[in-house]
Amino acid sequence: MFRGAHAINLDDKGRLAIPTKFRTLLQADSEGQLICTVDLKENCLLLYPFSEWQEVEEKLYRLSDMVEAEKRVKRVLLGNAMECQIDKNGRILLSAPLRAHANLNKKLMLVGQLNKFEIWDEDTWNEKMRIDIAQQQAEIELTDKLKDFTF
Repeated sequence: MFRGAHAINLDDKGRLAIPTKFRTLLQADSEGQLICTVDLKENCLLLYPFSEWQEVEEKLYRLSDMVEAEKRVKRVLLGNAMECQIDKNGRILLSAPLRAHANLNKKLMLVGQLNKFEIWDEDTWNEKMRIDIAQQQAEIELTDKLKDFTF
């Protein structure tokens, strides 16, 4: 399980270092093989351990090529999916198109989302958090699942 927001840097070659505490998990789970793709609704990237990505692909496989919305989801997620291998220094390389989608600069945030990570430009992440917290405090839409959620 991945949690927390971690400040990391993108080097000049488009590489980022996975925090040490996650490297062991990722090596054990997927032998360091990851899949990175775009988020459908946010200007960030999604980074999956390969084992988790396989579950996503199974769901995508069941979508129809005849229903335009489903075909679009498949095209965007699969068309932008890039294999990443953690190198001996714990880094992965992000392609230029993926970096451009998320407007990534040098300072990034790697955000744990249970079974995957989000990769954000640090300034974009900070603004997103400011807005989300303000909206949460102002008014929350209680879905059935949120009505029973306590922490």
